[in-house]
Order: sequence, then structure tokens, then C-alpha cells
Amino acid sequence: MNTSKRDIILLFTTRIIRLFAYGFISVVLALYLAEIGFSETAIGLLLSLTLAGDVLVSLWITTVADRIGRKKMLIAGSLLMLFAGIAFIFTNNPILLTLAAIVGIISPSGNEIGPFLSIEQAALSQLLPNEKRTAIFGWYNLVGSFATAAGALGSGWLAEILQQFEFTALNSYRIILFGYSAAGIVLMILFIRLSPDIETVSISDSRYRLGLHRSRNVVIRLSSLFALDAFAGGFIVQSMMAYWFHIRFGADTAVLGSIFFGANILAGISALLAARIAKHIGLINTMVFTHIPSNILLCMVPLMPNLEWAIAVLLLRFSISQMDVPTRQSYTMAVVAPDERTAASGITGVARSVGASISPVLSGLFFAHPSLISLPFFLAGGLKIIYDLSLYSMFQNIKPPEEKK
Repeated sequence: MNTSKRDIILLFTTRIIRLFAYGFISVVLALYLAEIGFSETAIGLLLSLTLAGDVLVSLWITTVADRIGRKKMLIAGSLLMLFAGIAFIFTNNPILLTLAAIVGIISPSGNEIGPFLSIEQAALSQLLPNEKRTAIFGWYNLVGSFATAAGALGSGWLAEILQQFEFTALNSYRIILFGYSAAGIVLMILFIRLSPDIETVSISDSRYRLGLHRSRNVVIRLSSLFALDAFAGGFIVQSMMAYWFHIRFGADTAVLGSIFFGANILAGISALLAARIAKHIGLINTMVFTHIPSNILLCMVPLMPNLEWAIAVLLLRFSISQMDVPTRQSYTMAVVAPDERTAASGITGVARSVGASISPVLSGLFFAHPSLISLPFFLAGGLKIIYDLSLYSMFQNIKPPEEKK
């Protein structure tokens, strides 16, 4: 097996382990914080600080990764993930937990957080021809969604089973946090095995700050739009959505795990289908024309009269909601220079983290008032539609290399 193929397999493997860990913790994170005495407002604030800390960590790691080494930065990220998990296990102190949330890597949404995605995307784009990039990114997102789904299902049912064996809810959640920390150790071991082929081949001498040169304007415009999309999505991160189902319909952890297992499976399939659709209508069109209907469905979830209907609409939404993810990632990698890829992915990812870090604290405030508990769904869906229309207006004429042929 040549080193490039082995590196691709390793990067897919680390993606699976990482997303399993993110899904594993996301279902119980808000419940755990509530169990140790956090109010709804405090939970929202801590989740916002978790995402805000990701901004600082990711910005530093991804903008220096091409110079210091992508492999070294991936290892550093796995150590931060391990640190955050351990801190959440061994302290209930709000100040220490806040510091761990800011400095470490904890995913409240079940989705990617930290510098891993940006560096892995850049490495994969370097190892793959343009024609295969979107399809491989589709598979990359598929395995990630399946892993998140498995983690959410495993977490929900594990907590339920442990509590049936007379573990307290708090101790069952702590066991799940131990699993999250263990994933950080496994990731570090796998990243050590990556070859030098993943490193940047050449670096431009005419680099601007943050690792950009000729693509600076494109990256700035994409970042502003991605920040809006993530701000909208931050209202309904998976941890808060699980908490909403628990408050609104009394769903227990087993039901919550099953809901998000199904949701993430459907999200993964939708990401894979996106590559096929993009071949026919293009990356931007795929991003926009599939995202708008999914956001209309999102607004409909809190309008449903019972748990069964709310789950059905949510699952229908997830069946098309992630088609913009591999296409967005592929588009970003395609329209920047090769030696800007890590920085471009990192900066757009940081923009998303900035946007997403603000809204959970607002959701926490809304959740504290029964009359406003469903408002996050409407805000998220409406703002995401504005993002879709703006993206189409600004980028429909900027084509990736494979669409210029």
C-alpha cells in the first residue's frame, strides 16, 4: 500500500473516531451540566464559551500548520481534546470548567470542532485529484455522520442502561466523559502514524497574514457568510436540541440517542448524495437548492403537536440538511491556492465557530422562559435561508476548476 492511500485511510479513521466521540458526548453534555447544578442560562453560556475557545485554538493551529507541520498540529489538537474531557470529569467548579471549555476541545453540537477538519481537508485535497475531491469529501462526511450517529445512540442507551443498574445519572454521564477522553489518546496515536506526504509541498513567499495571499478576498467573503450560517445553527446545537426534546416532550436519554442516531445517519447519506447532484448542477447550486427546503422544515419542528410528529419532521430535515457540507468544503478547497488550503479552511472554520459561539447563550436565555422555548428553531431556519440567498448572489459565477472545463 502506497503512503498516500495509507494516509487517506488514516484520515478517514481519525474522522470516524473523533465524530463518534463528539456524538457520544453531545447527547448528555447539557444534561450533565444541569445535573451538577448549572441553570439553563449557565449551560448556554458555557456552550458558547466552548465554541468561542475553539475560535482561538483553531485560528492559531490552522494558520501555522503549513509552516510548523500539519501532523504536529493534529497531535496538539488531540491533546487538547484529552485535556478538556479530563477537566469535565474531575471538577464541578464553574470557573475551571469554563477555562477547560475555552482552552480545550469539547463538541456540544456533535459536529466538528477544533482544528482537525481544516487540516485534514487540506491534506486530503493534496492527496486527491480535483475530479475526485467532492466525491471523497462526500464519503468523508458520510463516515463522520455515521460515527456521530453511533456515538449519540451509544451514549443515550449507555446512560439509560447504567442508570437501570443503579448508577446515578451524574455517574453515568461521567463514564461517557471518560470515553471522550480516551478518544483523544487514540487520535494522538493515529496521527503519529501519518507520513510526510500530508505536509504542504510548497509555500508562497508572498504570504499575507494568517497564511493567505491571492485568495484573501474570496476567503473573507466566504467567512462572513459561513459565520452567519453557523450563528443560525448555534441556536440548535445537538446538545440544546436534545435538551429541548427533553423539556418539551419528556424524552429520556435512550429516546434522545435514538433520535440523533437516525438524524445523523440521514445526514450522512445526504452528504454522499450531494457529490452526485453537484456533478450535474454545480457546487454552489447544490449548496443553496438543498439547504433552503431543509431550513423550512427546521422551522416546522416546534409546530408539531407531539413527539412523534416532531421527530418525523426533524428526520426529514436531516435527510437533506447536510448536502451543503461536502460541497462547501470542496468549494473552499477548490477556489484557493494549494498553499492556502489549511489557512482558508481554518479561517472559514473559525468564522463558523465565532458565529456559532454567540447563539447558544441566547438559546439558554430562551429556554429559561417557557413562552420562548421554540424561538431558537425559527431564528435558526430564517437566518439560514438569508445565508443561502446571499451565498447564491455572491458566488454563483465563481466556478471551481472542475466546473470550468
